[in-house]
Amino acid sequence: MAQILPLPVAHRDKPISVIMVSFMTGPALLEAINAVMADPDIFELILVDNGNSLDARKRLSDVVAQHDRIRLLQGHGNIGFARACNYGAHLARGEYLLFLNPDALIAEGTARKLANCGKGLVAPWVAGGMLRDVNGREQRGARRGALTPMSALISFTPLHKLPFFHSIHREDETLPQQAQAYPTVSGACMMMNRESFEKLDGFDEDFFLHVEDIDICRRAREQGGEVYFVPDATVMHYGSTSQVRRQKVEWEKLKGFTLYFSKHSRTLIGKTLTYLSWPFMAFAIMGRAWYLAIRAAVIGR
Repeated sequence: MAQILPLPVAHRDKPISVIMVSFMTGPALLEAINAVMADPDIFELILVDNGNSLDARKRLSDVVAQHDRIRLLQGHGNIGFARACNYGAHLARGEYLLFLNPDALIAEGTARKLANCGKGLVAPWVAGGMLRDVNGREQRGARRGALTPMSALISFTPLHKLPFFHSIHREDETLPQQAQAYPTVSGACMMMNRESFEKLDGFDEDFFLHVEDIDICRRAREQGGEVYFVPDATVMHYGSTSQVRRQKVEWEKLKGFTLYFSKHSRTLIGKTLTYLSWPFMAFAIMGRAWYLAIRAAVIGR
């Protein structure tokens, strides 16, 4: 019988740091912290408190006191997601930097699988994990195409339902059996090594909340690096747990898309398509936010 050799693993002398940014996250945060602490491959958790309530800060302090692998950063207020990620990353001691949402429960081994994938990639590289909902289904956003004015126009209008037109979202495609290159992966579970982070100069801090992940994936590809989706590196992602009005969150998302296109649309055609697609983006993003808010209010009566 042939000898079965173990799969190659990232050197364990290159530790993994998790950077988690929390703002009014709710009960899911403690679950997310416990999941990180349960993984022996994770060297440390850098927890950036972006302005939680007094009660939440007290609970966080109590949890941190129970673990010597957690570093809690507080006192700076809500400085925005991208800036908080950079803040945590600069203070992290790991070679691998895993940015993980505070409502994402990471499966044991996921961090190591992302690091293993990155070992074979060209820097600056980004590796993203599989996001599953509470029912085990793949969530939208874990793997996406390139965001351009044209793909946005298709994705935010009924055009994506027509033959030969494709949305940027790829969750309806057959799931790859192994790590595969995609233009964009989700910032809810995103890893890079320190070399890649420094080459990219971290996240663009002009993005306050949302779209910074799409931007950094694009910049990695433009610098000759690689972006990969790792299907067996899983997290259970609650999503939308922030105790903030949905309309506020979605407004920040719309601002993020607007900034992204103003930053990356460099041709006359690109700028024209940006102007054409913006009303559809605004209607789709804010219309959905108001619809869900009204629906929740009606159901809650």
